[in-house]
Amino acid sequence: MNRLKDKVAIITGAGSGMGREEALLFAREGAKVAVTDINEAALQAVVKEIEADGGQATAYVHNVVSEEQWVHVIEEVMKTYGKIDVLVNNAGISLATGLLDTTMEQWNKVISINLTSTFLGMKYVVPHMQENNGGSIVNISSIAGLTGSSGAGAYTASKGGVRMLSKAAAVDFGKDHIRVNSVHPGFVETPMSAEFVNDEQRLKWFLSQTALPRVGRASEVAEAVLFLASDESAYITGVELPVDGGVTAK
Repeated sequence: MNRLKDKVAIITGAGSGMGREEALLFAREGAKVAVTDINEAALQAVVKEIEADGGQATAYVHNVVSEEQWVHVIEEVMKTYGKIDVLVNNAGISLATGLLDTTMEQWNKVISINLTSTFLGMKYVVPHMQENNGGSIVNISSIAGLTGSSGAGAYTASKGGVRMLSKAAAVDFGKDHIRVNSVHPGFVETPMSAEFVNDEQRLKWFLSQTALPRVGRASEVAEAVLFLASDESAYITGVELPVDGGVTAK
């Protein structure tokens, strides 16, 4: 408990899946959590759950590809809490479409939501962290950002971009005591992955790729994100942390 005591955290895509688990866990560990998502009803449900458990959270309806909305959300968080200690760029989408079959519309959508949103979040949060003499940014990538992923060119490009953008930011802002790391989930059961995990043939293939004989849980990714957000990882920056059951090892 209290691993994030007195810290203020923004978590995008917090209405469901890994973002929801991160928000619940951060609040249990003492953080004041600003949760953002495009799904207002889901956000309000997360806030109610946090408050029922004795935590503190505020919901912001937020399209992460909008620069104006990023500016607005961060301004509101600063008005409410006075500082920002942690940013988790969690919002993202998947696209299992081969390179030759990917349209420009699909490409732009995936790159915007997965990569450009990460850029925008850091661009507008870092100045406040500089004023606060430090902070931690955790960007959610994927194992597709570490290895080639067949049949998902746009998704792989976006997640590889998140990984390298994180490293660049870690180098640029280390002098300001701002740490930037990326987390790379593997086959994790979330609403976004449900159609794959619930398909017997696809699940069998997933499990053939892992060292641990099961699909991961969103809560297990949240624990890794918590570690990188907390002061326990105070000397860790610019790294990629796979949470993948051993896919990349295998």
